[in-house]
Amino acid sequence: MTLLELSVSYRDSEAAIRARIRELRVQLVQEEDPEECWRLKRRITDLMPLLQEARDLALLTAHYYDRSYYRNEKYTL
Repeated sequence: MTLLELSVSYRDSEAAIRARIRELRVQLVQEEDPEECWRLKRRITDLMPLLQEARDLALLTAHYYDRSYYRNEKYTL
């Protein structure tokens, strides 16, 4: 698998995580139980770093070999 193919996989993961966050937000608006609201907020909070990481890695792997691309230092050695 090439890095470009891997970037597509990260984009797909990003889309799935984003869709799940949207679903959870809809449930949160409709929920009346405070404890369940807390659980939904916590789940959304837990998914946000995964969303950001999938987005960052998709961009990094898509442009890894571009000379002009400035790589995110978070993912370099």
